[in-house]
Amino acid sequence: MSYTSKTIRMATLAMAYSLAFLATLSFATGPPQKGDVLPNISIPVTPRDADKDYLGLKGGEFFKIPQIKATVVIIEIFSMYCPYCQREAPEVSRLYTLIENNPALKGKIKLIGLGAGNTKFEVEVFRKNYTVPFPLFPDEDFAFHKGFGEVRTPYFIGVRINADGTHQVFYSKLGGFGGAEQFLQSVVQLSGLNKGGAQ
Repeated sequence: MSYTSKTIRMATLAMAYSLAFLATLSFATGPPQKGDVLPNISIPVTPRDADKDYLGLKGGEFFKIPQIKATVVIIEIFSMYCPYCQREAPEVSRLYTLIENNPALKGKIKLIGLGAGNTKFEVEVFRKNYTVPFPLFPDEDFAFHKGFGEVRTPYFIGVRINADGTHQVFYSKLGGFGGAEQFLQSVVQLSGLNKGGAQ
């Protein structure tokens, strides 16, 4: 690929990112509430193969949260500079571990983090400092943050993804969730996973 071709491709990708970010701006009236659908945001696919495998993403440069291969997705909106996010990070990672170690829940519940105002570098610093095992995505321009109503951090959103591709928010709350075990139990109950036999 020539230098000119690479430059054009990079410019095209930058424009696509900008258009994807702009698509979120019309959803800034407040955070999603129980029963709502998520704002129509497109997130650049992570370059990390482990993250792509975890999320079940196949090809493409962008994805929407309901495309994640899971029944439930827990979204954490965080900031590297938020002391509450830093304090909550070990418990959120423990939540991930509890899910992954439970055969009834592994693959059904997945977590992602959106770093409000954070660059790729800042997200990586947060990931490494707090040993975050699930995918984190930078939101340098606050586009995703605006799409979710410019919430304070940390903010947690739980989404149920149905077999037909539709989805519905079942949890939306500011602040830490306390103990990972108790929160996981609430997620299973509120999402309806317990009706499918998950414990």
